[in-house]
Amino acid sequence: MRGFGYLSGETTEDGVDLQTIAEEAEGLKDKIWGWLTNEEMWMNILSSGIRVIIIFILTRLVIRVVYKMIDQFLLRQEKSRIQVNSRRFVTVGELLKNVTSVVCNFVMILIILSEFNFKLGPLLAGAGVLGLAIGFGAQSLVKDVITGFFIIFEDQFAVGDVIKSGEYRGTVEMIGLRTSRVRGLNGETYIIPNGMITSVTNYSLSNSLAIVDLPVKNDQQVKDTITLIQSALTGIMDRRPEVQRTPDVLGIQSLTTSEYVVRIVAECNPNAREAVERQIFTDIKQAIEARELGQERAQG
Repeated sequence: MRGFGYLSGETTEDGVDLQTIAEEAEGLKDKIWGWLTNEEMWMNILSSGIRVIIIFILTRLVIRVVYKMIDQFLLRQEKSRIQVNSRRFVTVGELLKNVTSVVCNFVMILIILSEFNFKLGPLLAGAGVLGLAIGFGAQSLVKDVITGFFIIFEDQFAVGDVIKSGEYRGTVEMIGLRTSRVRGLNGETYIIPNGMITSVTNYSLSNSLAIVDLPVKNDQQVKDTITLIQSALTGIMDRRPEVQRTPDVLGIQSLTTSEYVVRIVAECNPNAREAVERQIFTDIKQAIEARELGQERAQG
């Protein structure tokens, strides 16, 4: 079939053969028609499209299953602990889910590209070179991020804990993947890169001990002093709920020619040691003042 046959033999003023143009156009039309009616090609496209959809659905299912596994694992860990900071588990869960999503989507993209006959070797090699360059240029950043991940995952400390790392001591206000923020005892704020946190003392993982050493003159009877202290500290748990049980009067800690020192120990909540020690001193001082006032009234 020649749709442009009537142009046979005609030429333009420039000497262009119109028949040649018509034949080329006819050939192009035949190629397009052959391409559009190529059943094998359309079957391949349909097959690849179906495989891409299946890959996408399977990736979503894998991500959802892994998400549920992460939630169940963290829930078991949370129930197995006596002291729990829910924010810590939420942070760990979100971090693991983000990593899962990135990895699964990256693998999905590679599989989809392979379906369309992309050569993955050069692509992966280029990504490896780029990652290597970024790694060399941002070693401290990578170190901070990795350390931050292990701080959160290993439950080293959490928001609200009182910690000491190097010369920094205070209450943790924020834990990030790159930095942690600690508020000092005097109100100052420390922004610490996680890579600098090489060792940590956590004062909030278990109950604290409030220790008070009370100096007493040698002319005071030991028995009377201990009785006074025990009486003064009766009911301290009502005044200070942080105290776990009635303080113990251990007895004489040291002795000199002029005085002896009585040690009192009280178990209290984490981070409440200073407040409980002040309360013990206050109660004993008030008891001494009350005794002296009673003696003055008895003499008067």
